[in-house]
Amino acid sequence: MKNLIDYYSAFDEWGRLEREPLEFTINLHHILANLPVGGRVLDNGAGPGQYAMTLAGRGYRMTLTDLTPRLVEIAEAKAREMDLQDRFDGFYARDARRLEGQDDRSFDAALMLGPMYHLQAAEDRERAISELRRVTKPGGTVFVAFMPRTAFLGKSLAQPESWKPNHTAEGLDRLMATGAFDHADEGRFTGAYYFEVGEIEPFMESRGFECLKLIASSSIAGAMNAQQWEYWRQRGDEEFAAVIRRLIDVSEDRHILGMSPHVLYIGRRGV
Repeated sequence: MKNLIDYYSAFDEWGRLEREPLEFTINLHHILANLPVGGRVLDNGAGPGQYAMTLAGRGYRMTLTDLTPRLVEIAEAKAREMDLQDRFDGFYARDARRLEGQDDRSFDAALMLGPMYHLQAAEDRERAISELRRVTKPGGTVFVAFMPRTAFLGKSLAQPESWKPNHTAEGLDRLMATGAFDHADEGRFTGAYYFEVGEIEPFMESRGFECLKLIASSSIAGAMNAQQWEYWRQRGDEEFAAVIRRLIDVSEDRHILGMSPHVLYIGRRGV
């Protein structure tokens, strides 16, 4: 995990969601629509805490964890900067596979919008979801992000030199056979795992969760570039907002899940 900690310590994750706001906007819409009215929420693998800050600002009691100590420090500083520190029960550097210090059945809802991107071993994915279930109350809602294999295949085909070894047919074959991706260039996004979309729901169901929804976090617009977005922004705030509402609406269409760089699983913990 050291390579991941090094990568995220240097990467501007807060800025990523500002540069790519559609994912945050769509996810947040569905998170707010499916959260309980109030209660304790865990943001597990929170990065610098954009979602946690937003939920804290809406009155939820938050606990934030992330593998990367630097991101936990940034999140805690952001909470102070935004005068939200009193809404947090703690900020912890924790591995999603071992949530030490978090009691069984202690959260009304839990977010896990990152850890499943990097757990290449089946037993590690099992442990992370087991921990998520352990700390969530029966009947509690969970939000888990996955990266689809087909979407990354498309990105690799379009930008092969940026995603070595997926610049070769052999690399693409390995991706599709294993779901694992280890970047050939040092310092790039690596140690990743991409799910088959059809495996997400049975994977979660077999581990004690009931699927409520699967969401294409970037809807059908994940591949749009800045120039393409600028056309819609120039048409004015009202029309741009209408376009975003339309993208939120179609994000629930299961037929587009494999096109989106990220998929949001919304589920309920069983008894």
